[in-house]
Amino acid sequence: MQSKAATVDQYLSELPEDRQAAIEKLRKVIKKNMPKGFRECMNYGMIGYVVPHSKYPAGYHCNPKDPLPFMNIASQKNFIAVYHMGVYGDPKLYKWFTDAYAKLEMGKLDMGKSCIRFKNPDKIPYQLIGELAAKMTPDDWIARYDAMLNQSAAKKNKK
Repeated sequence: MQSKAATVDQYLSELPEDRQAAIEKLRKVIKKNMPKGFRECMNYGMIGYVVPHSKYPAGYHCNPKDPLPFMNIASQKNFIAVYHMGVYGDPKLYKWFTDAYAKLEMGKLDMGKSCIRFKNPDKIPYQLIGELAAKMTPDDWIARYDAMLNQSAAKKNKK
């Protein structure tokens, strides 16, 4: 469910009370732990953390007018989602996260390529999400992103 909210405060005010508390807590832990250089904004109808054009002028390859997305949080229809592009793009980070989650013994991890889904707001591992947010600087993400784009271009050129 994409929100049409123009600001983070507007997005939060539109959420049901139980979801609002969980999203606000996620936002707080992410902002506390995220390295300097990312910017919070509304991005794709969610709260987003992006590399601004001032740091990465090329922007997002799918739409260069958009800043480079890195992490998002959202209240979806049946779950709260944390989207982390670094987990998708870095196998070592993915392994670290899945291993760390398993050690928490909170049940099966519900995760797609970059989407971590929490059906029960009471079972969100806030500290672990904070640690995840801290694992990549904007420069780390830009380097990983550029490497993925170059790999993709090289594969297309071979065909």
